[in-house]
Amino acid sequence: MLKKPSTLLIIFFFFAWTDIFGQGGNTLEIQQADLLQGAGGFERLINNVRMKHQTSLIYCDSAHFFRADNMAKLYGNVRIVDIDDPIVTTSRYAEYDGNTKLAKLRTNVVFKNENTTLYTDNLDYDRGTGVARYFNEGKVVDSTNVLTSINAVYETSIEKITFTDDVVLVNPDYTMKTNYLIYMTIPKTAETVGQTNIVSKEGDRLNAVKGSYYDTENKRFRFYEGEVETETSKVYAEVLYYDELQKYYEGRTDVSVFNKEREIEVFGEEGKYWEDRKYSIVYGNALVRKYFEKDTLYMIADTLISQDSEFDEERFLLGFNNVKMIKSDLYGSADSLAYTFSDSTIYLYKDPILWNDKSQITADSVKFLIANEEIDRVFLNRKAFNITKDTLGNFNQIKGRRMTGYFLEGKINRFHVEGNGESIYFDVVGDTVLRGMNKMLCANIMMFFEEGQITKINWLVKPEGAFNPPHLIKEEDKLLEGFIWREEEKPNMNLINAWRMPKIREEILNFFEKPDVTIPFPSEEEIQKSLDEKSKTGHKQNTAEN
Repeated sequence: MLKKPSTLLIIFFFFAWTDIFGQGGNTLEIQQADLLQGAGGFERLINNVRMKHQTSLIYCDSAHFFRADNMAKLYGNVRIVDIDDPIVTTSRYAEYDGNTKLAKLRTNVVFKNENTTLYTDNLDYDRGTGVARYFNEGKVVDSTNVLTSINAVYETSIEKITFTDDVVLVNPDYTMKTNYLIYMTIPKTAETVGQTNIVSKEGDRLNAVKGSYYDTENKRFRFYEGEVETETSKVYAEVLYYDELQKYYEGRTDVSVFNKEREIEVFGEEGKYWEDRKYSIVYGNALVRKYFEKDTLYMIADTLISQDSEFDEERFLLGFNNVKMIKSDLYGSADSLAYTFSDSTIYLYKDPILWNDKSQITADSVKFLIANEEIDRVFLNRKAFNITKDTLGNFNQIKGRRMTGYFLEGKINRFHVEGNGESIYFDVVGDTVLRGMNKMLCANIMMFFEEGQITKINWLVKPEGAFNPPHLIKEEDKLLEGFIWREEEKPNMNLINAWRMPKIREEILNFFEKPDVTIPFPSEEEIQKSLDEKSKTGHKQNTAEN
């Protein structure tokens, strides 16, 4: 019987072979094993195997060493340790090529690089380039995030991991899903390409069509064609920045801010929004839409500022420069505007003008009250002037120091003039025949309307003036001082749309709505097999009954 060689003798021969065959820089070296067996062009290394290749130590339970090919197949408790860097790799099985420096690791693979650990069942690690690739699913874990995907490439020299296909990033605050993500392990930043969806632990949704950038430690986001939706608001921009810690949004190009509670949406070229303060500023051809149940108020301006609050008196909307507005039969223009939500009052400043039905209304300053979604009253202060045009082209006019207009179902019902009142009224019969013109001075005047036309005037304090038949009416007497007909300035929806037409956005797809499990539809062969089995079962039952 052959005597089993001693372990010491085997180790002696191994070190001798190492000296003989380990001279080349790329040659795999055998440093330790309990038993060596040669068979069929390779050597079997059994128990406590340790090999070396350049600066890497390789451990396993057993190995097949193909000396001519400078390659080894490693079995059981595989561990590859790089001496010059902190990377340690373990698996159940691996193949290591000393010529290409490529390690193919399979089953229960763990690739650890300091604070970053990769888990998978299929990993190819190129020691020459420092690039590790996994496929058929894997996971990366560090102190902040857990990332999973179908495929990934880890470039260790620059601490960059590129994840592709069914990518999911999870941390204590957010879960992100996408199909392409670049993760930098040192600053812990994630950059995505294409569709990206994020859900926060509070249920907020952050979506992007063309990718995003996410600083996972500082909680800062940048989205491309992105939106952020919370319980109370929805913000969109082609480039959208969000600082979660500061609760601050900043958007550029086609910005929109929608307040769900107040049913108000603001659009512009650029915008900023402070969520905690519920304060936003939008500028660059800004547009606001205030949604009512049966109507919408449109307003445009160079700049729009919106303040929301739980307290009614603190809520307002401001518009600056070139303000135009439309609501049903109400049209307005001014240099600036303020809308207070507590009493639904709109203030117009600096050359304000309103149009309602057939009336043109001007004053140094104008405010009007909206009740039940329609204009209820208008208050004109200093140089108040109301003009209506009749069917014959004549201008009925009323002016004074102060004026209050009362509306019924959104249309002028009556006007009350207080102080320095003047009026011109053309008496027309049947919309075709002029009977004369009434020109009066009176400190206090009440004028009544139907269908936009004056039907009656009450002069409440000793009027002065006269009624003239048509042949005695002089052209210079037809207009009150300060009269300007500005119908061409009246805004319309073409003007609103030309100022800013909000982008019609398609509904953003959401990876979170994709089912986690896909049930495949059976093939025709499977369907036919099932039918055949049912047919046989039915035949057997009929035979047994007979």
